[in-house]
Amino acid sequence: MSTSQPRSLAGMFLQRVAKTPDRVSLMYPTNPGWKSLTWREVSDLVRALSGGLRALGLQDEQRCAILSSTRYEWVLMDMAVMCAAGATTTIYPSNTPEECAYILKDSGSQVVFVEDLGQHAKVTRHRAGVPELKHVILLDGQPPNDGGWTLSFEQLMERGRAYDAANPGAFESTVGRIGPDWLATLMYTSGTTGQPKGVELIHDCWVYEAMAIDEMRLINEDDLQYLWLPLSHSFGKVLESAQMYIGFPTAVDGRIDKMVDNLGEVKPTFVAAVPRVFEKVHNKVVVQAQEHGGVKLKIFEWAFGVGREVSALVQKGQQPSGLLALKHAVASKLVFSKLHARFGGRLRFFVSGASALSKEVAEWFHAAGILVAEGYGLTETSAASFVNRPNNYRLGTVGPPLPGTQVKIAPEDGEILIKGRGVMRGYHGLPEATREALTPDGWMCTGDIGFVDADGFLKITDRKKDLIKTSGGKYVAPQALESKMKAVCPYVNMVLVHGNDRNFCSALFTIDEESCRNWLKEHGGAHDRPAVEVVKDPRLVSHIQGYLDQLNSTLASYETIKKFALLPKDFTVEDGDLTPSLKIKRKVVEAKYRAILEGFYADSARQ
Repeated sequence: MSTSQPRSLAGMFLQRVAKTPDRVSLMYPTNPGWKSLTWREVSDLVRALSGGLRALGLQDEQRCAILSSTRYEWVLMDMAVMCAAGATTTIYPSNTPEECAYILKDSGSQVVFVEDLGQHAKVTRHRAGVPELKHVILLDGQPPNDGGWTLSFEQLMERGRAYDAANPGAFESTVGRIGPDWLATLMYTSGTTGQPKGVELIHDCWVYEAMAIDEMRLINEDDLQYLWLPLSHSFGKVLESAQMYIGFPTAVDGRIDKMVDNLGEVKPTFVAAVPRVFEKVHNKVVVQAQEHGGVKLKIFEWAFGVGREVSALVQKGQQPSGLLALKHAVASKLVFSKLHARFGGRLRFFVSGASALSKEVAEWFHAAGILVAEGYGLTETSAASFVNRPNNYRLGTVGPPLPGTQVKIAPEDGEILIKGRGVMRGYHGLPEATREALTPDGWMCTGDIGFVDADGFLKITDRKKDLIKTSGGKYVAPQALESKMKAVCPYVNMVLVHGNDRNFCSALFTIDEESCRNWLKEHGGAHDRPAVEVVKDPRLVSHIQGYLDQLNSTLASYETIKKFALLPKDFTVEDGDLTPSLKIKRKVVEAKYRAILEGFYADSARQ
């Protein structure tokens, strides 16, 4: 990597502004269309917000929290905190009032940006328990009359412009003294158990990530990113950092229900997403083809058969020729072009992260001519540690390491260990947890199990703590089975495999309700009944069993899922089943459905 580098994320931002002041930086939705901001315009807004924070008394490395969904102002707020020499505390908008209060208190945040009055109410409810919190900045809505504790976004900028006028050169000098080892982000892990831990990520972590991504030449300044990921998650934050260094424009809108429409309007060249997005697209397209049936279904299946042949060649570095090339052109025109059009027609590749992507789903997209480049990292490693490249990838792996990141596999249990500049400084206020996670010589213990193949590609096999050990002494990787089932069966939304200390594996499936109702309507089932009755319809249960039999036929006998239940409702963040990054809280879900799970084993217990 180049030895010439910014000292801080804030410094990197100012360098970008100086280099391309009139190029588009951010785009955001308006009614109608999208509005653009140049780097110069973004800089002016950041300067005003940064000055406002200093005027409120924010000191070096003091924390300033952001409690908001993904929107362009999130980027402005984050960069303003950086340029004020503060550190950003991240809070998911889905966090409860109690969780918000815990994070604000644990972080010692002095200021918090809140998106609207609903989020403001969460903070206000526990105001007495967070005495260090001096001000709340409200993005949308009229601030309440609370003695000046709450300011509007515009009021903060007014203070900042006055501060900037009264202190010429202060903005630049503040940025200039920020060191590489200063705290930049206090990012709270969503955690599947216990209270979230604050991960301390210094400026050099993000500078390293941005420069490493640039060195791989994945993205250039002429690319266009569509960003919907939570910016309170490290996956979103690393893309923000890369943008600052590389300079590509980014269209920002965190509303998931607007994603399909936005992709068609924005026409991005790359998009990062989580596996659930790819699973839902795959399931919806497959089910729609099955519902059409007849000639359309035959053409669909033929096209994907051709696509898989071409995919196999392309993965070997070859291109189709002759009759196969001709068939592929026809398949692309009749089937694949429609899928490409859904994504805007200019997409070069997707990036998948945050959790494991099923190899089967990745192969399905690749057969359609769409690369989903899977990557891997933790909040503790600044998100990006490994990633497949568009010109160097292996489906089913998370790719080679980023330049400058080292990896080794623990010989005793196969745990993946990571070392490099992206690794955290430690857990905030938790020295014992830090010692457990970081070895004395700086290796991060990821808690994930995997191996590196002969060509340097990392393959994740499971979470160390999630491995199931059956009563017969056999180890089963539940996440692998869950991914496979979701790829095999388009009528299933979410899967939890259970079986630790049991004599066989069982599972809970949540259904894609729309697809299941449509299928039942065609097959004379209870399509118009409440969901609790839909999941009990013997026709649907038998239909899902057929897909499970298909999966089980590919598994070792001890891995097979022998019993399952269909649930009438998805696992959700709101119900406490999922973390904000959409990982299943296994113990929570198993406790919630304990009666069903125990019922699977009642007969065997009596034998």
